[in-house]
Amino acid sequence: MHITRAGTSPSSKGPADWFTGTVRVDPMFNTADPERVQGAHVTFEPGARTAWHTHPLGQTLIVTFGHGLVQRWGGPIESIHPGDVVWFEPGEKHWHGASPETGMSHIALQEVQDGKVVDWLEHVSDAQYGA
Repeated sequence: MHITRAGTSPSSKGPADWFTGTVRVDPMFNTADPERVQGAHVTFEPGARTAWHTHPLGQTLIVTFGHGLVQRWGGPIESIHPGDVVWFEPGEKHWHGASPETGMSHIALQEVQDGKVVDWLEHVSDAQYGA
């Protein structure tokens, strides 16, 4: 058995290559051989969002605070709220973040495949975000 205490790993600012706006990432648990599940609590200030991205084995988001937005490539922008659980299929291009007026936090869970957990793509444009 291994016990990890949330909030004891250093917080980090979401890198500008992967995010638009102010984002904080708080690791909850990470992969270490032979583990393959990774989790973080991510906080988005109003208007902040991820870039488009995919996950080789999919991703689950559990919304913990605020009002957020998610979009799958080719689909509509959808609102998310505390208690919502969002599943993105393996390889599904998507983004997620806060609404323009309200911040949002979620727990992000994803699995590692061949040492990779995410493929970052282009930024979500202001036009795409405001659609």
